[in-house]
Amino acid sequence: MAKTKQQKKQEVKELTDKFTEAKATVFASYQGLTVNETEDLRKGLRSEGAELKMAKKRLLKLVLKEQGLDENKINDFSGSLTVAFGYEDEVAPAKIMAKFAKDNEAMQIFGGLLGKVFITTEEIKNLAVLPSRQELLAKTVGTIQAPIAGFVNVLSGNIKNLVYTLNAIKESKN
Repeated sequence: MAKTKQQKKQEVKELTDKFTEAKATVFASYQGLTVNETEDLRKGLRSEGAELKMAKKRLLKLVLKEQGLDENKINDFSGSLTVAFGYEDEVAPAKIMAKFAKDNEAMQIFGGLLGKVFITTEEIKNLAVLPSRQELLAKTVGTIQAPIAGFVNVLSGNIKNLVYTLNAIKESKN
């Protein structure tokens, strides 16, 4: 059943809000995917603070134009589109979509947006191999912590040597 003009306006408003809020988006084709595969993809995205939305190209063009972006980029994409919105981590949607596309040949990634800049499929794949935000934060904390831990070990070594020396003196006097 065709959507009414009011329903389309509502969908454009929802998409506009999602594009405004998202740090990164990935455009892909979902033709040929089963409902279960799509639900698995949704769950994977949801677990990383991202969301999947199916949309018609015509409505996406309106949203992109409203956002001040080049809506003609959508013409390069064939078939029905699904958009993965990443709200927390810029890398998460690219990582999940690339992994899913690798496991399911029916899905084809077309490109995306990083902030307000269009990125190609190749750039999406490059983003997918980057460590996640959590991993980068953990590595940073480890790098900052290493010199401090070494300093603590050096200081504790001096105290241990003092205790061993005092203990040896005590033993020699007994």
